[in-house]
Amino acid sequence: MKHQKKIITTILIIFIASTFLFAWGFWGHRRINRMAVFTLPPEMIGFYKRNIEYIETHAVDPDKRRNMVADEAPRHYIDIDRYGDHPFDSIPKHWNDAVKKYGEDTLKAHGIVPWHIQVMLGRLTNAFKDKNVELILKYSADIGHYIADAHVPLHVTKNYNGQLTNQVGIHGFWESRIPELFGDEYDYIVGRCHYIEKPLDETWEIIKASFAAHDSVLEFERILNNEFASDRKYTFEQRGASTVKAYSKEYSAAYDKMLDGQVERRMRESIIEVGSFWYTAWVNAGSPDLNYLEQYKMSDEAKRKLEEEDKMWRTGKPPANSGGHTDE
Repeated sequence: MKHQKKIITTILIIFIASTFLFAWGFWGHRRINRMAVFTLPPEMIGFYKRNIEYIETHAVDPDKRRNMVADEAPRHYIDIDRYGDHPFDSIPKHWNDAVKKYGEDTLKAHGIVPWHIQVMLGRLTNAFKDKNVELILKYSADIGHYIADAHVPLHVTKNYNGQLTNQVGIHGFWESRIPELFGDEYDYIVGRCHYIEKPLDETWEIIKASFAAHDSVLEFERILNNEFASDRKYTFEQRGASTVKAYSKEYSAAYDKMLDGQVERRMRESIIEVGSFWYTAWVNAGSPDLNYLEQYKMSDEAKRKLEEEDKMWRTGKPPANSGGHTDE
C-alpha cells in the first residue's frame, strides 16, 4: 500500500509539473514560430524558409532557460491584476515610468513580458543591421516565444494555474493539452504580416486581449468540472518512460467546444504578430538584403552552448565550472 501511494504521488507530481511550467507547450511554440514564417514578404521568406527548422526547434529555448538563467522567468508573463481593479489605468506603458512608480523589483516579481518583447525587438533589429545570421535566428526564435506567451490568458493573471480557485492544472490544460489534441485541425492561414508603427502599444493590446479572456478560461472549466466525474475528467498516458495523469480527450473536447475556438484564435493571432514583429525589426534595420545570407550552419561554440543549455534543462543543474549563464 505504501509503495502504491508513492507511485500515485509521483504520477500526480508529474501531472501538476507538466501542466503549467511551459506556455503553449513545446508543440504549440514550435508550430507558432513555424507558421509565422509563411506570413513574411518575399524579401524575407526565402531566408526564413531556409532556416525554418532552426526557427521551429529553438522556439522553446526560453522555456529551457526559465529555471536556470537569472531573471528569465518574469520575461514570460505579467500578473496584471496585481496592479488594482483597473490595472491598465494604473500601470504605465513605458518601462522607465513603471519603474519610477513601482520599482524594478516589484515589476520583476509580477512579470515583465510586455517590456521584454521591446528589448527583444531591439536586439533583433540590431542583428538585422549587422547581418549577423546567428543572432537574427536566435532572436527571431526567442521573440516569437515571448509574443506567443503574451497571447495566453493565464499568463496575465496572478491566478495563473487556477491555484486560487481550486483549478490547479488549468494552465497546461488550455495552452498545451488542447492544442496538442486538436491543433492539427486548426486553420493556420492567417494572411500577410504587417508593419507595427507602435510596437509597445500593440504589445499592450495583446495583453489586454489576453486579460479579457482569462475569466472565461477559468469559469468554463469550473462549470465543466461540475458535469464530469473524476474518472471521466482524467486519464493516464504513457509519455516516454513515465506514466502521467492528463485531462481526458472527452473532457478536453468538451472544454474546447465551450471556449468556441478561443485557443485556435489566440494561436492564429500569435502567428501573425510574431511575423509582424520580425518584419518590423527588418524594416527598422533598413530592410537589408537577406538573399545572400546562407542557410545557417551552427558554429561549434554555439553548439556547445546549446548542449549546455539543454543539459541544464534536463538535469536541473548548471554545468560544472560554467560560471553562470545568460541568454545574451
